[in-house]
Amino acid sequence: MKIDNFVLENWLNPACDSEKNKIYLGGSCVLPMTVEELFELTGESMESFFEELKTMSLGYGRFEGTPRLKKAVANLYKGVDAEDVVLVHGGTGANNTVVMTLIEPTDNVISIMPNYQQFYSLPKSIGTEVRQIDLKPEAGYKLDLDEVRAAVDENTKAILFTNPNNPTGALLSPAEMEEIVEIAKSVGAWVVCDEMYRGLKEEYMPSFADLYDKSIVTCSSSKIYSMAGTRVGWIICKDPDMRWELFNRRSFDSICGGTFDEWIFAIALEHVDKIYERSRKIVNANKAIMDKWLDGHKYVHQYADSYGTTYLVHYDLDVDAEKFCDDLLDQKGVLVCHGDCFYLPHTFRITLSHAEHLEEGLRLIDEYIEELIAKGKGL
Repeated sequence: MKIDNFVLENWLNPACDSEKNKIYLGGSCVLPMTVEELFELTGESMESFFEELKTMSLGYGRFEGTPRLKKAVANLYKGVDAEDVVLVHGGTGANNTVVMTLIEPTDNVISIMPNYQQFYSLPKSIGTEVRQIDLKPEAGYKLDLDEVRAAVDENTKAILFTNPNNPTGALLSPAEMEEIVEIAKSVGAWVVCDEMYRGLKEEYMPSFADLYDKSIVTCSSSKIYSMAGTRVGWIICKDPDMRWELFNRRSFDSICGGTFDEWIFAIALEHVDKIYERSRKIVNANKAIMDKWLDGHKYVHQYADSYGTTYLVHYDLDVDAEKFCDDLLDQKGVLVCHGDCFYLPHTFRITLSHAEHLEEGLRLIDEYIEELIAKGKGL
């Protein structure tokens, strides 16, 4: 099986480790918490936690996952039971398990672009026909549902996408979600949605897990929950036969989750309102800084109303995205994620979620752009 280069991970992770990385604006996880901060935020006793930790078994955890965590995950949704939750190793583990369980080489799938790369490179790697539908900046990266309707047929196994969108942050309305479900029902397709960035609105954000029995939803402890290092991912699937298939596939990849990871993340989710409040405060503060910078800017633009932890920024310069970001890092010490990771030329993804020096980073980006203009690189 031949598989594409995983562009985002293979470029961003080495760049993060670069000695030139002085101002990190390339991430998408809300500022990670320390163990101490987690217990201060939740009000739980850290001393009691450490006492329990002393006697924790370092053997295998529960094969089906910690019941406490499965219950806490189910409570993030409406009408989801703990038995509908399959715990896996991280968000990438969730997406990989779903694609490799559900999709066959004889199927076709609809991939809404931009998308997380697992949702087009993995089906392609096994010979599945991948039908791409491109979200367009001039439309605010909103989905054209007529294009989806025209693309599906009786051989469509699934519609694959992220919501909120990665990297634009564009969010489907409840009416749009219902229409996607109706399109999927018309051909008997599954709806597969990566909801890693769900949770930043003040009110409850609907999930496809709430809407359709042939939906499969993935999420993890990383983006909104600030605990990527715990490597907890989950799949929500209400169909018992498919859920067994997912669980069986997961068994080939990992025997069980990490006992410590599941335990400490369960504590976090039992106080999820406080986690959400922290994440919203951080993201909204950075969004205000970004909006001020973008307002009236001559060379950079942002088109989506973002409900995620990043902005996708378009720039009017005659420089390829990867070179733009490589040189920005080399010359100014600022790391943003180049848009070629998402097959979006002349763009970069910038964090709203982990930026201790955001304003200084934006000043250096402006300085770098002015130097490019002086070299005749304007469009």
